Amino acid sequence: MTLSPSRRTLLGGLFAATLSPLPLRAQDGWPSRPIRLIVPFGAGTSTDIVARLLVPRMSQSLGQPIVVENRPGAGGVVGSDAVAKSPPDGYTLCLGSIASHSVNMSLMPQMPYDVLRDFTPLSLVTEAPNLLVVSASVPAKTLPEFVEWAKQQRGGVSYASAGNGTSSHLAGELLKMKTGAPLVHVPYKSGAQAVTDVIGGTVPMTIYQVTAVLPFVRDGKLKALATTSAKRLEIAPEVPTAIEQGVAEFDVAAWHGLFAPAKLPAPVRDRIYAALREALFAPELAEQLRNQGLIPVGLTPDAFRPWLEQDIAKWREVVRVSGATAD
Repeated sequence: MTLSPSRRTLLGGLFAATLSPLPLRAQDGWPSRPIRLIVPFGAGTSTDIVARLLVPRMSQSLGQPIVVENRPGAGGVVGSDAVAKSPPDGYTLCLGSIASHSVNMSLMPQMPYDVLRDFTPLSLVTEAPNLLVVSASVPAKTLPEFVEWAKQQRGGVSYASAGNGTSSHLAGELLKMKTGAPLVHVPYKSGAQAVTDVIGGTVPMTIYQVTAVLPFVRDGKLKALATTSAKRLEIAPEVPTAIEQGVAEFDVAAWHGLFAPAKLPAPVRDRIYAALREALFAPELAEQLRNQGLIPVGLTPDAFRPWLEQDIAKWREVVRVSGATAD
């Protein structure tokens, strides 16, 4: 099986090709009233955190308030669908994620929207790398040792995720495909519950957000065997990547992207992107994001669409081969 090219390679090429400045002027009079930013997940989630960090600076740049509205449900589908069906006037936006705007396209057979048809992709805002961690009792210090140990366990080895369709779920399925490790998925209602059970030894392994698991690694309650990104993380440089340890093209990160309804006028699109980029790379905000384990990206609209096509195709293949479902 051949998966899509490394997301980092694609990011680099597209980003380098689209660095030309965008016009700051939008259609006459826009924006003339407050803008809604729908977050299709609950308060306190990583998507919500990103939104609330970005909004003050974007509001200042655009000269109008941006009101964050949490509308969770069905893995991000409920809030995202509301945006897809809104007028393409720039007054309703969505901060989506890998679940709502990529994985669900393959995981849910009855999606009410098509991401590439019903949205205007504005920018890949941030990426959120994960760490592969195991219980302290697991007798493995490296990823190859863990895979070999898993293959020796009768009935396989369970791994916990933050729920069906999350990056932690699909990362585990991709690892299973790439290594042949007999991994058995155990979905939890939240990542926090999954991490707690791995610490307690109920489930041996999970792949989850670096900031959520790193304190337990530092305390010796978990062992970090690999980062799932293409490069080592600044926040945990001692942890090798899965690629370094022989798992080719294993580049998995949760992500957050900004979207508007389809057919958004180009001048409005470009104005929103300019405000986003100004906010995203303000030094203090970039630092706040990194402290949350988030990597600022800021792909342009023209670069984000082909990147998104690649991401959807990659997870479609993983879902097809693994048989993963949303149930």
